[in-house]
Amino acid sequence: MKITDRIKQEKDRMQKISLSSLFTILVIVIVMITSVVSLFTFVNIYRNDMEKNAVTTSEQAVVQVKNTVANYTEDMQDIMQMICANIQKEEEEANNFFSNLLKIRPDVVAITSYDMNGQLLRCWSNGQKLKENYIRNLSYARDIPEETKILNITKPHVESLFVDYYPWVVTISQKMKDVSGNEIQVAVDISFYNIADYVDDVGIGQHGYCYIADDAGSIVYHPQQQLIYASLKEEDQTNMENGTYIKSNVIYTVNALENCDWHIVGVCYVDEMITNKVERVVSSLVVILTIVLAGTVFLGSVFSDLFSKPVKSLVKAMGDFEGDSSGFVYQPVRGTKEISALSDSFEHMAVRIQKLMEKVRQEEITLRKTELKALQAQINPHFLYNTLDAIAWMCEAGRNEDAVEMVNALARLFRISISRGHELIPIEKELQHAQSYLHIQNFRYKNQFQYTFDVDESCLQYYCNKITLQPIIENAIYHGMDRMVDEGLIQIGIHQTEDKIIFTVTDNGVGMTEEQCEEVLKKEPGDRAGIGIKNVNDRIKIYFGEQYGLVIESELDEGTRVTITMPKITEKEYENK
Repeated sequence: MKITDRIKQEKDRMQKISLSSLFTILVIVIVMITSVVSLFTFVNIYRNDMEKNAVTTSEQAVVQVKNTVANYTEDMQDIMQMICANIQKEEEEANNFFSNLLKIRPDVVAITSYDMNGQLLRCWSNGQKLKENYIRNLSYARDIPEETKILNITKPHVESLFVDYYPWVVTISQKMKDVSGNEIQVAVDISFYNIADYVDDVGIGQHGYCYIADDAGSIVYHPQQQLIYASLKEEDQTNMENGTYIKSNVIYTVNALENCDWHIVGVCYVDEMITNKVERVVSSLVVILTIVLAGTVFLGSVFSDLFSKPVKSLVKAMGDFEGDSSGFVYQPVRGTKEISALSDSFEHMAVRIQKLMEKVRQEEITLRKTELKALQAQINPHFLYNTLDAIAWMCEAGRNEDAVEMVNALARLFRISISRGHELIPIEKELQHAQSYLHIQNFRYKNQFQYTFDVDESCLQYYCNKITLQPIIENAIYHGMDRMVDEGLIQIGIHQTEDKIIFTVTDNGVGMTEEQCEEVLKKEPGDRAGIGIKNVNDRIKIYFGEQYGLVIESELDEGTRVTITMPKITEKEYENK
């Protein structure tokens, strides 16, 4: 028995000690797991996005280089065509042409012709002296095809034909026949410095670059050629098909030129474009995670402290009930016998008060619903009948789109009129209600009147009595414009002062006398009226006070202006009423 009691006491002590602590630890673990999973997910998504951006950047850089080099090679092709067209002319005329060409185009270093044995026949240069003997002529290409649609272009090399002049050039060659009909080879040496400088300046990321290769993958020009010649760097790129390839975190982008066998290859490194950014993001997230964990530990400790003190919990529960009686949900406090009894008594009292409050609330809701039904019952049956009759006539006449538009406007009108039983609605809804009503009436009266709205947009957030504008507009149509010959105009304005919202409805109708204006504010709805103007005025005064309501100003044959004033009521103020 003693061992059993000891085990039971140990279990009770463990439960008392670990319950709140266990909850705190559980929250910390959940926060840590969620944060770590979110961190890894975010980093992976961020890395993938950065990789896509790197691919896009590489492709754009390669296309830009390709366009520049393509212009360069097309210019070469044009020069070769001009040379071939003039080399067959008489010697003096040909010499004049080539002399002018070399002056105009300083990037053309030399123009040479060879027989089929590779013997130099003629050479034109811009004043350079030709060597008597040279070891090897890199500008002469052997075994070039007879006919080709693309340029036969060499790799960049040093021109070796002239004395003390060694420019860096590429050579394009083409076979043709001279004036005598003999087959010769024409070669043009063009400076490569401009293209080399341009390719050197192109960067993709911090260390990315572009280079030029041929169909076989051999390098034509590389911005790091010295490293490649010294075997300190190599390019593992044998696939010269157009496209983008990723190999060991290196992105290769290949784009071929159409008029020669050159390919532009872009190289960029995914890691160096995203590592620093990822590290900064991870560092920030780790700091945030640390703050969250510290906050979780602190809140857990506070909760544990409150949980261990049932008296404070009971006092807090009483305060919560006093602050929000209707939404209060009581959690019984367990402790000593006295605390438990006090907790049970408070629970019974809270439940009984809530039931009484709910009963009063239901009675208020029933009363509000009854008032709402009474207001809705005042909607003019003639207006509803005439609107439905007009819709039926439109359907019979085949004006289905107009009928649908009118039905939608009528639906919006009734939906806003109901407003789920609320007395106050946003001014924006009230404005939509007035627009729908005017839209329907404009259909019924076949555009016999026009209407405009002048609304301060900042007023739309405030609340007003529902069905405020429609009775005023209805009165303007039925009584102000019913006997007019000219086209009517109704102007609706909504503006604000420091503490008031001001509605105005102005028409150019027949107008009223001062006695008639007073009579309108006393008259109850009749056969041709909906919710009467008096009804609107009474509801505003009852809800907000005698200082608010309607003011009617009118002159015979001039028109009528109705001004409505209400206080500024926000959504929060309305919910607290």
